[in-house]
Amino acid sequence: MANGNQVIQLFEEFAPKHLAVEGDKIGLQIGSLNKDVKRVMVTLDVLESVVDEAIEKKVDLIIAHHPPIFSPLSQVNDRSTAGKITMKCIQHDIAVYVAHTNLDVCVGGVNDWMSEAIGLHDTKVLVPTYEEPVYKLTVFVPESHAEDVSRALGRAGAGHIGDYADCQFRVSGKGQFTPLEGTTPFIGRVHETEQVDEIRIETVVRESQKKRVLKAMKDAHPYEEVAYDLIRDEIEGHVYGLGRIGKLEQALTLEAFADHVKTSFGVEGVRFVGDPKRLIEKVAVLGGDGNKYVSAAHFKGADAYVTGDLYFHVAHDAMALGLAVVDPGHHVESVMKHGVVGILTEKFQKAKIDVELMISEANTNPFQFR
Repeated sequence: MANGNQVIQLFEEFAPKHLAVEGDKIGLQIGSLNKDVKRVMVTLDVLESVVDEAIEKKVDLIIAHHPPIFSPLSQVNDRSTAGKITMKCIQHDIAVYVAHTNLDVCVGGVNDWMSEAIGLHDTKVLVPTYEEPVYKLTVFVPESHAEDVSRALGRAGAGHIGDYADCQFRVSGKGQFTPLEGTTPFIGRVHETEQVDEIRIETVVRESQKKRVLKAMKDAHPYEEVAYDLIRDEIEGHVYGLGRIGKLEQALTLEAFADHVKTSFGVEGVRFVGDPKRLIEKVAVLGGDGNKYVSAAHFKGADAYVTGDLYFHVAHDAMALGLAVVDPGHHVESVMKHGVVGILTEKFQKAKIDVELMISEANTNPFQFR
């Protein structure tokens, strides 16, 4: 069994909140995480039918992509949809946690799942939103423990530069210190100045790794007071953002590509804009409502742009730019349900916690086709 806070902590290792677009309605929206959690249900939307399903299945926590509360509630009663949902969740002690744009932006999140579904390769971020800071970490270690600390840094994720891992630089030298009263020095005696053969290890650490790397370093280091520097570097950090752009394995006509998108997402139909016979190879994809990023897809050289909720006049704008657009609907973001369950299953197994994960079976797609 796990505490709700532990479940969300593991989830946020994958989709940290700081990746969300400013002002996005994410995090715990309803209920409490300070409780035991036996069953977690993953859903795209939190409709009343989803809450009823959660009640029936005795779910303790719902993890959703779309927030049930978009704007502040002035009243919580059964006269509004959001009010009904909130009341039912509270009455049955069901917590609702939302991961929206942070789940879109994170590596291996919604936009990567959508890209994989349509077979894109060599993908890059379409609209950058955040560049992760990089730090230079320098630590001084007695020669006897240099390898232990070096391995601990690498296992914790330090030292990644481009496609290279375990990047470090070492210099030998003399360390000097005088233990004061109340200390229990690993080397030397209290009030006696000591000089020790030490190794200076330098490596790089990303912002998201800082706490983990520093803990691993200190755990492996023999000194009770570890001498180290952590300085912000000007190295380009990992770029996160909305959407992806990549290439198909082979070019398709727009007509064939639209059919491919329809099949890949298992939808009943798609809308598309452009000449059905034009060839499509470079594709941009952005889950949800991507109307405002049509120009970004064009600027990045996309032949086609896959997104939902395409507006009539934005379709005209795309035509004027010569950009094909395929709209499979907003609901294709439901790929997140299997994706999140897969990620959490792996994390729960590593953490050795017994929590049942399930995917909501309620249909939250408001559209029907005939």
